[in-house]
Amino acid sequence: KLNENKPKLKLVGKDGNAFSILGEAQRILDKNGWTKEERNEFIAEATDGDYNHLLRTVMKYCEVT
Repeated sequence: KLNENKPKLKLVGKDGNAFSILGEAQRILDKNGWTKEERNEFIAEATDGDYNHLLRTVMKYCEVT
């Protein structure tokens, strides 16, 4: 999925807690056709570190605004 267009994810003005960000990212990836397996891989990568790692991973896969 990295070579495809990144789905847009609006985080400005949203709850900045890690669970909220992860949930928003999962919803947008699902909406953009990612399979359950792909979303699970994203979750595993995003949660394999601290809050900053989560944000970097979300920005890796989504166009964050």
